Amino acid sequence: MPVQDAYKAAGVDIDAGNRAVEQMKPAIRATFTANVLADVGSFGGLYALTDLPERPVLVASTDGVGTKVKLAAQLGRWRSIGHDIVNHCVNDILVQNARPLFFLDYVAASKLAPDTVAEVVTGIAEACRAVGCALLGGETAEMPGVYAEGAFDLVGTVVGLVSRDALLPRPEAMQPDDVLIGLPSSGPHTNGYSLIRRIIAGRDLGARLADGQTLADALLAPHRCYVAEIDRLQAAGLPLHGLAHLTGGGFIENIPRILPAGLAAQIDTAAWAVPPLFGELLAWGQIAQAEAFRVFNMGIGMVLVVPAAAADAVMAMTPGALPVGRLAARDGGPAVILR
Repeated sequence: MPVQDAYKAAGVDIDAGNRAVEQMKPAIRATFTANVLADVGSFGGLYALTDLPERPVLVASTDGVGTKVKLAAQLGRWRSIGHDIVNHCVNDILVQNARPLFFLDYVAASKLAPDTVAEVVTGIAEACRAVGCALLGGETAEMPGVYAEGAFDLVGTVVGLVSRDALLPRPEAMQPDDVLIGLPSSGPHTNGYSLIRRIIAGRDLGARLADGQTLADALLAPHRCYVAEIDRLQAAGLPLHGLAHLTGGGFIENIPRILPAGLAAQIDTAAWAVPPLFGELLAWGQIAQAEAFRVFNMGIGMVLVVPAAAADAVMAMTPGALPVGRLAARDGGPAVILR
């Protein structure tokens, strides 16, 4: 006698996956523009390329939100990590001066909870709409035996567009005394959470920090997107030599990715007030400054390299922006110097 619902008995519920898709359809469709040529459920997303710049370049990036999903699961807050994955990926292509065209997501778990998946994808769709990006497709996977019970993974891919003549960074234009301008982060963004979760184990997530936020709210604040700020600066014709997104690796690993071999970044660590959350994490975890600036963004999510003559104008047009350092000749020492 054939077994009824054998696949479900093996741990995969096709109906649950279908229910999740039905719940997320309205949010996904809300991101569609005239360029989207296929509806939810097509084998492949279709996106018409129109109004292309001269010498168009497609820029793509894939990333995840790491173990921040464990904290989201612990607190039952899912929508914010949808914003996290979109904003992280969009910022990654923004540093090359690309603007997003479309986004694809991958949601996987040991067992799918349709309401949870729909909440995550709704957050993804909200973040996509905020930057004019179509949520073109994705995958929802139930994989018992691969993911531990209760585990959840979230990955995203963004594809954007830029003219080849507008690509950043421009290392050939950088020179000593260019100013490094920092744009504030909203918190740890999506990095360092394996260490963070170890540090906060057993602590009261409802406790208030010095800025009035609860520990939970500060840790789950969505990754900030910087498209609006960069759009505003470029619309004003202000020069940008480069942008560094401070993700995994913090200041130490990310800023050198945009610098020419002969220049180093001197960071004035006293130039800004580090948000209370980071101060507490460093104290609780007994983390040295050098490691902190390699693991965390320390309150700065994006660093702009601008000519010294343009620094004041850039900061005047960008609320919260502040100088965090300068470029200097590199004599064989480290590419980032903390002062």
